[in-house]
Amino acid sequence: MLRAHSNGVTLAVRAQPGAKKTAIVGVWGEGANAQLKIAVQAPPIEGRANVELIKFLADKFSISRNSVELMSGELSRSKVFLLRGVNKVVADSVLTALTN
Repeated sequence: MLRAHSNGVTLAVRAQPGAKKTAIVGVWGEGANAQLKIAVQAPPIEGRANVELIKFLADKFSISRNSVELMSGELSRSKVFLLRGVNKVVADSVLTALTN
């Protein structure tokens, strides 16, 4: 789900658009293929869900929106985001706090 990257960390996300509110709902998959499952309030129309995910991740990891980049999965439920400037150890602790 989380991998070290030269500019920070990458986070694999499974989006569930059209939810009542944006929130982490668990983990989808297992092992190296696990993804953070996030219910997204915005619909998957014209990139609105992607924008909502960027805002949500920036808030949860205490970074600017410009530090969150969608690397892959623009039109898919499975996405990979780059969180610039985030240390893997810090990201692991944030994820642990968010998913427990």
